Amino acid sequence: MKRRRKIAVALVALLLLSQAPFAYRSYRLWQLGAAVDELNARRVPALPGEAPFKEYVGVFHVHSFLGGHSKGTLEEIVRAAKSERLDFVLMTEHPQPQIDTAAATLRGFHDGVLFVGGSELVASDGGRLFVVPGVAAPDRNPPLQELVTRAKSEERLAVVGYPEEVRNPLPTGFDGIEVYNLYTNAKRINYATMLFDGLWSYWGRPELLFARFYERPAENLRRWDEYNASGAGRAYAFAGNDAHANVGWDWQDEDGRKVFDFKLDPYERSFRLVRIHVYDDRDFYNARGGDGEEPYDEQYLLGALRRGNFYLAFDVFGDPNGFSFTAAATRGSESWQAVMGGEIPLPPDGEVRLKVTLPVQARTVFYRDGQVVHEVPDATRAYLIVKQKGVYRVEVYLDQLGSLLEGKPWIISNPIFVR
Repeated sequence: MKRRRKIAVALVALLLLSQAPFAYRSYRLWQLGAAVDELNARRVPALPGEAPFKEYVGVFHVHSFLGGHSKGTLEEIVRAAKSERLDFVLMTEHPQPQIDTAAATLRGFHDGVLFVGGSELVASDGGRLFVVPGVAAPDRNPPLQELVTRAKSEERLAVVGYPEEVRNPLPTGFDGIEVYNLYTNAKRINYATMLFDGLWSYWGRPELLFARFYERPAENLRRWDEYNASGAGRAYAFAGNDAHANVGWDWQDEDGRKVFDFKLDPYERSFRLVRIHVYDDRDFYNARGGDGEEPYDEQYLLGALRRGNFYLAFDVFGDPNGFSFTAAATRGSESWQAVMGGEIPLPPDGEVRLKVTLPVQARTVFYRDGQVVHEVPDATRAYLIVKQKGVYRVEVYLDQLGSLLEGKPWIISNPIFVR
């Protein structure tokens, strides 16, 4: 009996010892959460005369049960979007031969959230194309360039998805590229350790487990930068939540009602990780002679996305609202201004002044044609004097959040084109 007791005690001790690393990892995530809360509490207001842009915040690349790869309902998506206080959701349903999923999915305003229906099309030569508004299932899977050409001829937003799967050079004429995809990034997960990490952290702030596998999408950013620098066209960066809410367990009764539903990737959690922040630039254009009367609806949202007036942010690590990236130049009595996605001339023998405004202190990295040209550490304002033409963008890092986020951007801006 004593021997059995000793064996039992030894086994319990080994079990507890085996969990020590995961307890420590959970503590590290708790520290990260406390640091994020402190960061948000230290947000600084805009300076006088420097009111930040109003932003519309939403998510891109969302699926429901209509596409066959998810059990998520339209009601669950609406509820999650409202819970996360989103302004818009871009649906990207998988086409099906039996039903026009783009027509059947969410569209218009639901509980104050604007939904726009789109489709995820498969290219025969690799990669995907997201088209918004969406389309019915095509008879075949054509090459990516053909999909882009058709979408643009029909005045649809065209975003290249999964660029790492594109076997040929990128097509031309598209509007954007999905430089970050949550599902693709999640393939890095070590499921053996994530199981125990989840057990230790799930009932706290499980969304912070994202920090364990999140990484900068370096290769996709490189291809995007090269495309814009080449002059082949202008493309803007999108982040895809690739939300399916299909990882977990559920049980339904005979009437199809869910009796038990446990999801590791509920829509709420996916929507919380990475978002698209669209500038409401109507006041900006109004100051330059526009009427500023365009209503916020599907047409306005898609127009802003086509212009590149938005940035990507991993909101799970801090509220980025208040970020701006602008440019200004003067020559005599002439002056020019631009926001993300815009173009500004480089005056002869002159310069362009780039400015970044942040709601918290952070490290800002300026890129020209994909190469780092300047860094500003620990500041809420960052400036760069430009005397060379090129495609300029910024990435913002929260170094104060510690080693879990080392080398992982908080914000990725869209570019300003200095011509």
